[in-house]
Amino acid sequence: MFRFAHIEFLWLLLAIPVLVALHIWITRRKRQQLQLFGDPELMAELMPNASRIRPHVKFALMLIALSLLIIGIARPQYGTKEQTVKRQGIEVMIALDISNSMLAEDVAPNRLERAKQMLSKLVDQMVDDKLGLVVFAGDAFTQIPITCDYVSAKMYLQSITPDIIPAQGTAIGKAITTCVSSFGTEDTEKSRAIILSTDGENHEDNEQAAAKMAKEKGIHVFVVGIGKPEGSPIPDGRGGFKKDRQGTVVVSRLSEDMCQEVAAAGGGMYVRADNSNTATRALEKEIDKLGKQEIETKVYSDYNEQYQSFIFIALLLLVIDFFIFSRKNKSISRINLFGDK
Repeated sequence: MFRFAHIEFLWLLLAIPVLVALHIWITRRKRQQLQLFGDPELMAELMPNASRIRPHVKFALMLIALSLLIIGIARPQYGTKEQTVKRQGIEVMIALDISNSMLAEDVAPNRLERAKQMLSKLVDQMVDDKLGLVVFAGDAFTQIPITCDYVSAKMYLQSITPDIIPAQGTAIGKAITTCVSSFGTEDTEKSRAIILSTDGENHEDNEQAAAKMAKEKGIHVFVVGIGKPEGSPIPDGRGGFKKDRQGTVVVSRLSEDMCQEVAAAGGGMYVRADNSNTATRALEKEIDKLGKQEIETKVYSDYNEQYQSFIFIALLLLVIDFFIFSRKNKSISRINLFGDK
């Protein structure tokens, strides 16, 4: 298993595209200022030692070295010894609605982002439990199988957008059956739960039958309603709102009746998420009531550090960068590595 001991340092990689944009801007700025002095060809004759290629080569080397240094600081590690650990916990599958209606902004910043924030807080409370993730719209797919890797689960959760499922709709029943299948073997002795986060606008299948089937297998279905009953328009991504064929703005409303019926059929509880943490705390209490059972987890107990290679290559590139001059060197002008004229 590959992991980063300090994965938070990888956020520094976001500076790379900023540096690239800054380099392009500075290069264009210098070129414009040089053109103010005269004809470019004439200026090139007056500055025979100037190089157009070398500054870009030096910048590329510096950029690659910086990226490798950041990766090295994050301490990449590779697991070498796997062992099975027995813990007391429950297995939880999260089913997240990512249909377009989840972009409505009746809860801040929008339904999908609010759902992701709430689910992320729930994951933070997990210690010895197992977690999986299903996303759904017009269809449902398992994105993260049952795992104890909470860090990866949270990172993937934050990156989810409606674009990853082309088929629009809200197949809640399919989402529940996909979650049930993701649990694997049918073992009613284990404590299992499905957390369904949706606005409840189901247009695809029989969600109550699916929830009842889950209950019969010993799986509790908890439903988190996202949005408000009075509803909100759905942004179209172009500054306006989605409209129907008649040109009327579509208003998406939270269907609390349907959410409550699914929770009842699944032997769980319904809570409505708002801009506070009340729903999160209520859901945590209900999940804690489930009896924790012994579950087996495969973990890596020994990890080999891999950062040395990244740091070494980065330092090597910086040394090469140091010996490359931005201008042509008269003493080695006969060696033309960069195609300068």
